[in-house]
Amino acid sequence: QVQLVESGGGLVQAGGSLRLSCTASGRTYSSTIMAWFRQAPGKEREFVASIRLNNGYTNYADSVKDRFSISRDNAKNTAHLQMNSLKLEDTAVYYCAAVISVWSPTSSSAYDYWGQGTQVTVSS
Repeated sequence: QVQLVESGGGLVQAGGSLRLSCTASGRTYSSTIMAWFRQAPGKEREFVASIRLNNGYTNYADSVKDRFSISRDNAKNTAHLQMNSLKLEDTAVYYCAAVISVWSPTSSSAYDYWGQGTQVTVSS
């Protein structure tokens, strides 16, 4: 079992930045993928970014590429999502997720472990 705890959400003006963190506890392995998804009201949960813990391989949704950056601190079992140039449409609940996999899935159904979510609100 893996437990995930997110932190760092909040309210920010458009164009601003926020940093989300997700700390994993329990049994993690080198082949663990940690990812961020988000869900806006009335919309489906969508993939944002992922990182493989063993080699740092990253994957991004086109909508956040060049604005968001995912990184990891293996010593602390933590993944960070640095969000820059935030837009109104980035407003959502952001969820951390994890899966032990040789792939880097972008579908939420592929992930086994989820955090409780943290609200990110971008205002004009």
